[in-house]
Amino acid sequence: MLTITVGATDIYDESADKFSTHGGLELQLEHSLVSLSKWESEFEKPFLGRNEKSGEEVLAYIRCMVLTPNPPGDFLTRLSKDNMEAINAYIDRRMTATWFADTPGAPRTRDVITSELIYYWMTVFHIPFSCEEWNLNRLFTLIRVCNIKQSKPKKMSRTEIAQRNRELNAQRRSQLGTTG
Repeated sequence: MLTITVGATDIYDESADKFSTHGGLELQLEHSLVSLSKWESEFEKPFLGRNEKSGEEVLAYIRCMVLTPNPPGDFLTRLSKDNMEAINAYIDRRMTATWFADTPGAPRTRDVITSELIYYWMTVFHIPFSCEEWNLNRLFTLIRVCNIKQSKPKKMSRTEIAQRNRELNAQRRSQLGTTG
């Protein structure tokens, strides 16, 4: 969850030689499947993907992300540049310690990812629907882990095994400072 302060003013206190923030509205935001579903039901098109979004569509997604009950109607107009940068950085964060070693040449899905497809994946992998409130990137990581764990391991060809062994041997030689 991201907490930002919207519409605050910074005041410099000369006697204390520091800035303090006064006023403003504190908002809690979550980049989640729930937010994605709300946005897609409003605009009737996929949010994720390469398609460009207008300023209105971006602000609508931020409105869908808000968890704070009953924010004032004008809070979107009071977002500062720093607020927008914080929101974009939050959406881009991985939000997990899990990482994947991407295999070169691995096929990428050409599916258009919509909220319904994500709910389908959750159903297939028996992920409880309560996870729809998780950060979306964290949910994608869980879905990817489930997919990897349920798929059969790919057998390596003789060429791939030989290449891997050459790389491991070169790495060991450099670590130990030997020539062979």
